Amino acid sequence: MEHEPKQHEVLRRASLFLEENNREPKVAEWLLQHYLGVSRSTLFMMMRDSVPEKVLTSFWQAIERHAETGVPVEHITGYASFYGRDFYVNAHTLIPRPETEELVQHIIRTVPHGPITMADIGTGSGIIAITLALAIPEAHVYATDISSEALDVARENADRFGANVTFLEGDYLQPLIEQNIHVDMIVSNPPYIAPEEKTLLSDTVKNFDPERALFADDQGLGAYKEIIHNLPNVMKQEGYVFFEIGHQQGQAIKSLLESAPGKCDVTIIQDINGKDRIISAAWGQVLCPKK
Repeated sequence: MEHEPKQHEVLRRASLFLEENNREPKVAEWLLQHYLGVSRSTLFMMMRDSVPEKVLTSFWQAIERHAETGVPVEHITGYASFYGRDFYVNAHTLIPRPETEELVQHIIRTVPHGPITMADIGTGSGIIAITLALAIPEAHVYATDISSEALDVARENADRFGANVTFLEGDYLQPLIEQNIHVDMIVSNPPYIAPEEKTLLSDTVKNFDPERALFADDQGLGAYKEIIHNLPNVMKQEGYVFFEIGHQQGQAIKSLLESAPGKCDVTIIQDINGKDRIISAAWGQVLCPKK
């Protein structure tokens, strides 16, 4: 009977296979951890243990599928890590990016913690709304999305973590307007890629993330224009507006906000890689928060 290979052998072979297929070798570690059902630290402690045949079969099927099609690891495992928590994701939701964690961190540092009313526009899997609701438990958090399938995932995530979020189905700010809801804070990570840039994206993104979560008309500015146009209908007299943006869109979105019919002090904030990534704006008479 052929011996079961050791974990370190399996990991090395899978990592090389992925590299040969122009994929991220670290995917092998993530998938082996998933199929063994262990933490990262436990995985490395068990490197000289054998990999059971059943685990090995599932693992290699996933490795080959990812190498061949580019299917995201998160679609294989069914979850994505964000802000220290594992959120459910699927083909109806955008896979969270590390840059969005920086957006959430900035909001938590900036807004007053207390009975604030906030809304996450285009919530997808609910990661922003849920993380904020857990970080600021006194807040009343709304989250909107046009996709009922995405909202199903978001509700499941909120239930999983015990987060108090009110989910509303509809396009951008429309559900808030229709229900006459006014908020102290708006946050959105809307679609911001121009459709003509689709060919520049990796297959892992363009073939698997939902298109309406990625692409927006008008050089990728369409969603921002619609949200900013409707801000006066939902914002209280004073408050905050936060956007995640494409790294070349900072000045354009800053100008849109500054010309909105509500006094805005607007700051462009760079991400950890030094790229423009966050728009932080004070609405009304609130002093603009420092970077």
